Amino acid sequence: MKKIIFVLSISIILCSCVSTRSTLKNVDDTAPDLVLNNNNTFDIKLFSTDKKYGYDKDYPINIFYQTSKSDANQERFLNALAGPKGEKITYAKLESCCPFPTKRSDMGAGFLDVYELKWEGQKKTVVLYLNIYEKGVLMVPFGLRLKDK
Repeated sequence: MKKIIFVLSISIILCSCVSTRSTLKNVDDTAPDLVLNNNNTFDIKLFSTDKKYGYDKDYPINIFYQTSKSDANQERFLNALAGPKGEKITYAKLESCCPFPTKRSDMGAGFLDVYELKWEGQKKTVVLYLNIYEKGVLMVPFGLRLKDK
């Protein structure tokens, strides 16, 4: 009896780690496939006017995992960006967080990758949430620019 209660307790704990409903607001399976430029960055044409896009965990930048190297799409996206005045940016992955349900993972759950962006003269810390599991329309987050080609 104790063994059954233990197994049930563990099952409840594991299942409670990921909600059965996603809180992501900007998933779009009909979004166009990502296109690479000659410099191995994504060809981004749109600029977000939504101040939450990328900056809020419920509105991550959905770059859909399509490579064998898990961080390749994050790099392809981040390497296309520049600071607000065209400054060269550097970035570092801070953590993975915010589990959500997805059918695109063997575990049935995905995590957002959190990146900090830095550039010369920066006044405020910039943190972006990236999602390699779901699709969405790819845009430059509000306040940032595309790197000059």
